[in-house]
Amino acid sequence: MPKPNTITVEGLLKNSSGKVNVEKLLNNNKKWAEEVTSSDPNFFKNLSDQQSPELLWIGCSDSRVPANQLLNLPPGEVFVHRNIANIVYGTDINAMSVLQFSVDVLKVKHIIVCGHYNCGGVAAALTTKQFGLVDMWIRSLKDLYVQNKDKLSALDETAKLKRMVELNIARSVDSVTHSTTVQNAWARGQTLSVHGWVYNLSDGRLKDLKLTMSSLEDLESGVHVVG
Repeated sequence: MPKPNTITVEGLLKNSSGKVNVEKLLNNNKKWAEEVTSSDPNFFKNLSDQQSPELLWIGCSDSRVPANQLLNLPPGEVFVHRNIANIVYGTDINAMSVLQFSVDVLKVKHIIVCGHYNCGGVAAALTTKQFGLVDMWIRSLKDLYVQNKDKLSALDETAKLKRMVELNIARSVDSVTHSTTVQNAWARGQTLSVHGWVYNLSDGRLKDLKLTMSSLEDLESGVHVVG
């Protein structure tokens, strides 16, 4: 499968007024589909028959953090759920539905919760500013900061934001592993591991935060960094 073309922002713009050329986006898609078909005539036929990814990616909605591209994997290999600041709430029916479908139906073997340094959602939660409806979504990040304030107070602003990003990932891993979907999968012996990763925008590298849990025993041992 050919690698995706590098498209600059300027290439997507219609003119100096800064309006996006939607027609060009459709043409880009057509060109990409033709290149893929030329390289592998059966690619889209095979892709349309079924999806059987082994990975569920829970990440941030940030436009700079596209799951498939970061992992260098083609379409069909990663089931994806994204939201602002990659927060996983046990009460979020959207996230829990994605989790249940990926584990119970798709039988994914790995769940990757991935945040990224310099996350705008986490940064917003560290201020007293109001941003609108999103304030309700990131409210738990403010609580997470208060819970860890003593440990974070000695850090400068850059280090504080970095650590908060990591704590947020760890807490989302915690939410995933404490879901009934994941615990029931482990109870019936299903192969499933939950990982916490962070992405560095400055060098394009992913880092394993060593939060992996693969069984109820791991969960009971308290392998996480939130606290």
